[in-house]
Amino acid sequence: MSKSDAIGAAYLVAASLFIIGLKRLSSPRTARSGNQIAAVGMAIAIGATLFDDRVVTYWWIILGAIVGGVGGAIGARRVKMTAMPQMVALFNGFGGGAAGLVALADYHDTVGAPGHVEAKIIVSILFSAVVGSVSFAGSMIAFGKLQDLVTGNPVTVPGQKAVTAAIFAAILAGCAVLATGHESQALLVAVLVVSLILGVQMVMAIGGADMPVVISLLNAFTGLATASTGFVLSNNVLIISGTLVGASGSLLTQMMGKAMNRSLASMVFGAFGTAGSVALVAGEVGDRTVRSAGADDIAIMLAYARRVIIVPGYGLAVAQAQHNVRELGDILQDRGVDVRYAIHPVAGRMPGHMNVLLAEADVPYTQLFEMDDINGEFPRTDVSLVIGANDVVNPAAKNTPGSPIFGMPILNVDESAATVVLKRSMNTGFAGIENELFYDPKTTMLFGDAKDSVIALASAVKAV
Repeated sequence: MSKSDAIGAAYLVAASLFIIGLKRLSSPRTARSGNQIAAVGMAIAIGATLFDDRVVTYWWIILGAIVGGVGGAIGARRVKMTAMPQMVALFNGFGGGAAGLVALADYHDTVGAPGHVEAKIIVSILFSAVVGSVSFAGSMIAFGKLQDLVTGNPVTVPGQKAVTAAIFAAILAGCAVLATGHESQALLVAVLVVSLILGVQMVMAIGGADMPVVISLLNAFTGLATASTGFVLSNNVLIISGTLVGASGSLLTQMMGKAMNRSLASMVFGAFGTAGSVALVAGEVGDRTVRSAGADDIAIMLAYARRVIIVPGYGLAVAQAQHNVRELGDILQDRGVDVRYAIHPVAGRMPGHMNVLLAEADVPYTQLFEMDDINGEFPRTDVSLVIGANDVVNPAAKNTPGSPIFGMPILNVDESAATVVLKRSMNTGFAGIENELFYDPKTTMLFGDAKDSVIALASAVKAV
């Protein structure tokens, strides 16, 4: 077997491991091994690249692998689950930036022979450069919004759509000139810079509530840019892995849009505002009444229930209360209570966020139920315990046609015999609207930090 055949076989093995790893990520039970399998595939791909005859220096590749590997390991271990979307945005941005830089470098090497840039090569270079740059800049802004380094409010310029159209037209014009035989590295750099501006402007105009969807979309962009880079470099593993990322990112974006009952256009051009707040935490709110109780009273409701459904939300993640929630669930089960966990597709800040948190706390997978599987059980549930969730349990999505979230699939906790909501205050959710559930006569509020409240409930249930 020749060296090129061996490298091709190694790339095929790596690509196969990527596919297997991605498949295993579909379940919390197999996700860890899926990550490990994909990591082995990446190690094989990097190792095979070192034997490529086109590689003139090994040290930069080795140095890059060491720096990237150490940085990734440190990030994965130190970053909290609540900050995982930011890390995804950051890593995704690096991928897009890498695709743009590779395109620029390849163009620099190719234009050494004027008139010899093939059409298929220049198209791939331009696609990688533009899409990679937009993904890099947009991901950095998304990271800043989620990390509170940049305002989460939508920031627009006068004539936002016209300005965006003008920037996009300038990029297309530059690409057209480059694609029709005019070879200019300066012009390509200018296209890259304008693409960066487009990425910044597009994402700055989107509210922080929609950042998870934006990250998913930009992830798809990065995958497509990577696949295009694979055509530039004639590298099959880049083509396959980039296509996988592009396809999975596109599907995830579509799934999130469906879960929020919003089109991609409405998310990109009509973002929700940031969360507002209501001044009072209990009692009279306008002409409406909010009921609240202490941990001891709620513990009695839980201890003598036959079925309790726990609904985790972003507040649980912020408080890092997943281990305490599992402890409360175990205590209830020891008393003979049927305990289940209801997971909304966009609970937390990314799909699967709650699944990972609860899996980290060793909550049995058999107790985790997706929205479609659990919604029919709420009418037969004695108590629904909502911890830090808001919009995903708001009945306005079903009952109020004028609401921004009307039509969004929600968890039907309002159909339970009783509902308990753990929240710090009456703050609104990402959609910036009041939650009708809080004013339901069957709802009892327990105000305070989610972790402290769950610990208090666990102690009180033990004492019943």
